Amino acid sequence: MRGDVVIAGIGQTEFGKLPGRSTYSLNAEAVRNALHDAGLAKDRVDGLFVKFPTSRFEFMYGQKLAETLGIVPRIGGVWDQGGAANASMIGYAAMAIAAGQCEVAVVTFADNPKTGTRQAYDKAWGDDEVHGWFGIPAGYAMIAQRHMAQYGTTAEQLGAISVICRKNGARNPRAQLQKPQTLDAYMNSPMIVEPLRRDDCCLVSDGGAAVVLTSAATARREGIDGAVPLLGFGQGQSSWEVAQRPDLTTTAAKRSARTAFDMAGISPSDVDVAQVYDCFTITALMTLEDYGFCDPGQGGDFCASGALELDGDLPINTSGGLLSETGMPGMQLILEGVRQMRGSAVNQVPGAKTCAISNQGGVMHTHATLILGQ
Repeated sequence: MRGDVVIAGIGQTEFGKLPGRSTYSLNAEAVRNALHDAGLAKDRVDGLFVKFPTSRFEFMYGQKLAETLGIVPRIGGVWDQGGAANASMIGYAAMAIAAGQCEVAVVTFADNPKTGTRQAYDKAWGDDEVHGWFGIPAGYAMIAQRHMAQYGTTAEQLGAISVICRKNGARNPRAQLQKPQTLDAYMNSPMIVEPLRRDDCCLVSDGGAAVVLTSAATARREGIDGAVPLLGFGQGQSSWEVAQRPDLTTTAAKRSARTAFDMAGISPSDVDVAQVYDCFTITALMTLEDYGFCDPGQGGDFCASGALELDGDLPINTSGGLLSETGMPGMQLILEGVRQMRGSAVNQVPGAKTCAISNQGGVMHTHATLILGQ
């Protein structure tokens, strides 16, 4: 399947505080923009894959969204893998296209936790209270503490990731947070759950984003400009909560990346730019290790070395990532990967021909990887 399916169009809403917007209207706007980008009418869409909004649990959400869009898809589904769902859905949509189950698939996600309600989301994670912590940051803090204890990772090394993402976001006119940051400012930001500071944690954002997929043959026949081939994809799953895991310093990202790189026929050294899931800085650091961009335990030194800067060996999160562009998980990284492969990104990496994208969900429970080419 390498290169047989392409991302033909991308679209998004604004990101940030969007009062009065439902997840249906945000999804509809993102899908409309993605179809316009692809130059395809909505009646061509026969596959609809949706990430379930974390702010609400609603029966038959996918069917209600199809009704909102005014389409009747042949195939689809609603995914619940947290932030890994967007990249996972693209893999499933690609397989559906390759199997002839649909011709044009839309993958979309929208949420409104900043102005809507997070009640359902908070309730879903209430079971963690039995382990003595409350909310998602505490689980990641436990993982960060273990990485620091085992490998000597420092706060300054985590801060290097925050500084880089904020620098890139400051250059992005569509980013929610357009404010560069120094390492001193990071070190002085308030502690949320030790060792994670405020600026280790992603934004909370309303917004929506979508992609349109079709076969490479259809894209050529339709004359679609800017179609970006999907070279590889993979997933990894963990069935254990943090307290039950035998090892907190590696994740399902390792299996996910290996599958995607094998499918693409490339190695980490062939990647020119990466969009790395950064719900927390420790997530990005450990993903870089699990993907093979650096050795286990060397993520801190790698992140602080300058390698992740726009002019470094592996530029990451070139639109600002979850730490600066938007906390709306996962899909924005995919859109930026497409822009990099098209050569149209605001912070374009010169000569970039391959892009690795990571998505991660829960407290490092699920992981999905995409490899894009030109």
